[in-house]
Amino acid sequence: MTGEFEAMLPAGTFMGVPAARSIRPGQLVVVGIPFDCGTHPTRIGCRQGPAGIRLQSGLVRPFYPPLSDTDVLKDLEAVDLGDVEVTSGRIEPSIVAIERSLDTVLSAGGYPVTMGGDGAVSLPQLRAAHRHYRELVVLHIDAHTDAYAVPGITTSSTFTRAAEEKLVDVRRSFQIGARGTLALPGAYAHTSALGYQVILGDDMRKRGLAHVVDEVRQTVGRRPVYVCFDMDYFDPSCAPGVATPTWGGPPAVEVFDLLHGLAGLNIVCLDVNTVSPPHDVGGMTAYLAGHVMLIGMHLIARGRNAG
Repeated sequence: MTGEFEAMLPAGTFMGVPAARSIRPGQLVVVGIPFDCGTHPTRIGCRQGPAGIRLQSGLVRPFYPPLSDTDVLKDLEAVDLGDVEVTSGRIEPSIVAIERSLDTVLSAGGYPVTMGGDGAVSLPQLRAAHRHYRELVVLHIDAHTDAYAVPGITTSSTFTRAAEEKLVDVRRSFQIGARGTLALPGAYAHTSALGYQVILGDDMRKRGLAHVVDEVRQTVGRRPVYVCFDMDYFDPSCAPGVATPTWGGPPAVEVFDLLHGLAGLNIVCLDVNTVSPPHDVGGMTAYLAGHVMLIGMHLIARGRNAG
């Protein structure tokens, strides 16, 4: 099956991969989602995330020996479809456009690797993925659960709506890394009450990475996995250019170790979000996001081979 993407806007490509307007089954498909709700009290800028990541992705190289000493971009014929046509601040029509674009990628048999955008872009992607993967689980790696008891579609309610809409198997889905100050009481209890497995940042340090990774792997098994990676999971000392920087996070090397531990899982979608170029320093957060995307591509390839 071939998907056509007439509503996509042209953009520079991630790591120089070919631009495309159609895809074939099995391809890695990069999609930019330049949307934010425009409601952050102090930082607006995630709408510029895809452009910033593409710009800095020239520093990323395709070979990644910790996971595979092959050119994953060539092996999985990676292409860049450009950006979904959205308007920041106009939530409802943008959510519809994002879901439609991801549904087209998945209908064509592609493996989407997306660049947000703020945390609200994950809900429509999960809606599309659920349509194609009924046993879908989510690994949400973030300094915040984005599963608060608030109404509507916001950056704080993405995983509350996902649980209510039964888009993922919450019993086998994880919220990993939440930490820091909060605006509301009882946030973590609410996330747990929705059914998610919650592993706080403090838990990660006390239990140790190997123990956490083992629990994730045993719980997830071979179910299709949607990995949602918020760049504020990194400590702001190495990723300052995010919407909500939160102190007390892990350094880059520990984050990479966590991602390496997911090798072999059946990862079908990767969503990297919340890069805010106006708040970045020398483009380093966008560069780091590109590195995370490249790791994710190798993880997708490893998961396909394991299957």
